Amino acid sequence: MGKTILIVEDEHILREIMKDYLLDEGYEVLEAGDGKQALALFQEHDVHLIILDIMLPELDGWSVCQRIRKASNVPIIMLTARSDEDDTLLGFELGADDYVTKPYSPPILLARAKRLLESRHFREQESDTLSSSGITVHFPSRTVSIDGTNCSLTHTEFEILAYLMKNKGIIITRDQLITKIWGYDFIGDDRTVNSHMRNLRSKLGDHARFIVTVVRSGYKFEDRL
Repeated sequence: MGKTILIVEDEHILREIMKDYLLDEGYEVLEAGDGKQALALFQEHDVHLIILDIMLPELDGWSVCQRIRKASNVPIIMLTARSDEDDTLLGFELGADDYVTKPYSPPILLARAKRLLESRHFREQESDTLSSSGITVHFPSRTVSIDGTNCSLTHTEFEILAYLMKNKGIIITRDQLITKIWGYDFIGDDRTVNSHMRNLRSKLGDHARFIVTVVRSGYKFEDRL
């Protein structure tokens, strides 16, 4: 069975265009025209990715994203009709993994979706787990624990932490991080990276000290007393 993508968009024509592109690529598609319907479908089906419009009837995209994040780290791409950076950053703070501004190119949206879905597949590791400084990353289940206690991360936060830990002691530049996590077609800026990093550090609590900011260079994961 193929991956299932939930499209949450109140404009029928846009929803149909996205649906056709996704079906042509072999994905299974669920459709919702409002926020309440989206939550119901998410609870009833095994959804692998959500394309979520912000402006929705019944329940807006912000609220849908926030509620889903309380129960799942499924990748979420938010659609916004405005290019306001504050809107984008709010989406990231609520747990969105990527965003696309309307009007958008369907092939670009499809490429973003593919990238998020592909990064969820188990990538061969020397071990199924990666542990350091009390933080354990389990790749098959995409879960993280801190001193044995589960730490709920979004898809993007997981990717950032795993990438830094895999390259422990090595400075990872912002450009390297952006290319690895978002790809070459990323159109955001440093504020986007800062937002995700701030959220990640907040969830890591005291263990955030192991992610070191290297001024004018980037970040690195290192053991620190």
